[in-house]
Amino acid sequence: MLIYKKISKKIPDLKLKLIKAGINQTPEEYVQKTVMISIYLSLAVVFIGFMFLKKWQVVFALPILIFFIYSYFIHYADYKAKKISSEIEKEIVFAGRFLIIELNSGVPLFKTFENLSRNYDYVGKYFENIVEKINLGTTMEDALNETIEIVPSDNLRRLLWQIINSIKTGADIEKALDSSIDQIVREQKIEVKEYAKKLNPLAMFYMMMAIIVPSLGITMLIVLATFIGMTLSLTILMIIAGLLTFMQFMFLAIIRNSRPNVEL
Repeated sequence: MLIYKKISKKIPDLKLKLIKAGINQTPEEYVQKTVMISIYLSLAVVFIGFMFLKKWQVVFALPILIFFIYSYFIHYADYKAKKISSEIEKEIVFAGRFLIIELNSGVPLFKTFENLSRNYDYVGKYFENIVEKINLGTTMEDALNETIEIVPSDNLRRLLWQIINSIKTGADIEKALDSSIDQIVREQKIEVKEYAKKLNPLAMFYMMMAIIVPSLGITMLIVLATFIGMTLSLTILMIIAGLLTFMQFMFLAIIRNSRPNVEL
């Protein structure tokens, strides 16, 4: 357990990242689980590799596999926090407008938080957290500050800051929220326009590199192998198929990650 503790200390803000990702584990437990997953997956890959590789190649590949798989899975908390942030971004405009409508209707701020927590899945969890803290005796300002620290979304953090500043200064919360929501909507519209500009070049690049070039390349390779008498073994064909599959997934991931998380 000591080695996991040392590794966890070398990862900046791991504890905060786990909280933002909603992972109920200590940094040491998270690192230990990641290491064990890396070892088991590496052993599974190496077991399959026995059919195609020599023993010395398997022994050499094992530590490299463990390192790369660990390097990938150790960032799972970042990925999950980003995913939660993306879901919050889809709700943030509607949740903000919900707050404004409730407050304009004369509903008290605390009751507004309660109502919002019951109507939105992702944004609602953080307002539910605020409500719970207040019910346990924490002041509203402190509850908001504590929640801001664990929110993975910048826009939700901005809304909470606006509420805190309005409480401190006695300003109109509705106007402050309305201004923030308008700014978020403008930023989201800009993101949509930028995505539209990126999509056409990405689609063309995908068609060329992931469909046309591989199809023509395989055809030319087969024809060339026939003329020069080269034998294409099953291993070579499987490697080519694996590389093409990996390329397809990479392009799809790039296009998917480029899409803005917007619900207007």
